[in-house]
Amino acid sequence: MSDPSPTGSSVPSTRAQWSDAVSEPRIVPRPLEDWDEEVRDALSVLSTGKSNSTVGAQPPVVTPPQPRSVPNIIAIYAWHPELSRSWLTFSNHLRDSTLNERDRELLTLGTSWLRRGEYEWAQHTGMGRAAGLSDDEIEAVKIGSSATIWSPMDAALLCAVEEICQDRYVSDATWAELATYFDRKQMMDVVFLIGAYDMHCMVFNTFGLQLEPGMQGF
Repeated sequence: MSDPSPTGSSVPSTRAQWSDAVSEPRIVPRPLEDWDEEVRDALSVLSTGKSNSTVGAQPPVVTPPQPRSVPNIIAIYAWHPELSRSWLTFSNHLRDSTLNERDRELLTLGTSWLRRGEYEWAQHTGMGRAAGLSDDEIEAVKIGSSATIWSPMDAALLCAVEEICQDRYVSDATWAELATYFDRKQMMDVVFLIGAYDMHCMVFNTFGLQLEPGMQGF
């Protein structure tokens, strides 16, 4: 497998390098006073589900939101209700898929780190802790699958992240290792989850999504 380190030539190594490319938000959050019924209906597709994890955030869309109560990521979705409805429907599956919450958060953090998705990283470090990842494990995500802290199963999950982010597919060796721990549906969910967050990081880095006050990025 190629070196998946975010310091490699294919991935900017620091947030400053991202800022050089997108110095200002290209798509600002849509003001709440501009939300109409179509927007609220589209965002209501994101159900509360069985867990606290989601691709993006869990917005207060069922009742009228209070000022500044909606995450930036949701307020950006609000500009495109049709797209958001379809994407958030997919998000509902990813959030409550065949994978357990800890595995989902490990995959999410691994992908967010390698694809330099600072907003997703900031959001999911807390979710990862709630799902059972220790602070040492979250820090070890930055090292990757080679960190000694990981069980063989965790290392296989992070290998899948590294290979998809770097090589755009999972090797035969990693696939065979995953198959010792996961069934067919779970392995499909592994790949789709990594791909979804890969896309999410690309999208929101391109849009120039800003961290909210109090969020701790890279």
